[in-house]
Amino acid sequence: MHGRSQIAALAGFALVGTLGMTAARATTVAPPEADQGSKVAKYLFQKEKTPSSGPSQAIGFYSRGCLQGGKALPMTGPTWQVMRPDRDRYWGMPQLLSFIERVSQKAAKAAGIPGLLVGDMAQPRGGPMESMHASHQIGLDVDLWFSPMPNHTLSHEEREKMGAASMVSANKIDTSAAFTPARMAELKAVAQDAEVDRIFVNPAIKKTICKTATGDRAWLNKVHPLWGHRTHFHVRLYCPSGDSQCKPQPAYRAGDGCGKTLAYWFSDAILHPKPNPNYHPRPPITLAQLPKGCSALVEGH
Repeated sequence: MHGRSQIAALAGFALVGTLGMTAARATTVAPPEADQGSKVAKYLFQKEKTPSSGPSQAIGFYSRGCLQGGKALPMTGPTWQVMRPDRDRYWGMPQLLSFIERVSQKAAKAAGIPGLLVGDMAQPRGGPMESMHASHQIGLDVDLWFSPMPNHTLSHEEREKMGAASMVSANKIDTSAAFTPARMAELKAVAQDAEVDRIFVNPAIKKTICKTATGDRAWLNKVHPLWGHRTHFHVRLYCPSGDSQCKPQPAYRAGDGCGKTLAYWFSDAILHPKPNPNYHPRPPITLAQLPKGCSALVEGH
């Protein structure tokens, strides 16, 4: 199996995975207008600026689905602030909003910080995004910044332009000085929440917590390595109970993930991959490839 495919399998990104993220960034082909069934979904969903009507429902899988009745996270809360609001990716299931409110309080207390900075969630109606993410499609994913929330309300300009500190050193295999015990404390507080299915972090971060975590290490099972994720950690919630249209993430292997599974990410094949002449980016997801319920959420379907 080629290294990129193994990465996708280890990360648990069924259907799209790492290659899907590459395709989502690289593909700029406009959707064919003549073929109704081959319209590129990301162009349709990004045009929707309001949530759909109807009860809140996560439809499909995290990387191939949409969001009905999405709710907007308030820009500022007691222990959180939304970053990059111009992207319009601060929407989600009610369970995700409640989770952010709850876990931001716990993480802030554990790390001794004012609160958390909230990155991308989902678009108003979910669905594929034009850039940066393969998942975040059904309103159950959120990126939480490692950089702590300042002790003042950020201006719009600050939210759009303020940078985030990288937790990974230049050699890509160790964490930087920015990944302090407080950063690990907030990560642990989030991972221990019962609604969290898994969290994606940079492999260097996973390596550090494997070496330094003490006491109860059960929460490490939820923390999975995935390239990128240097400035934030990606949190994924379980499908809500009773939501029959939400496709759950396959169960991950038991254990803390600190053995051979983690070592693979630092192997020569992964750190210095050889070009694969047979590799071709996957084409973007079309509306016809999404669950049936998604077509009704976009105009001109």
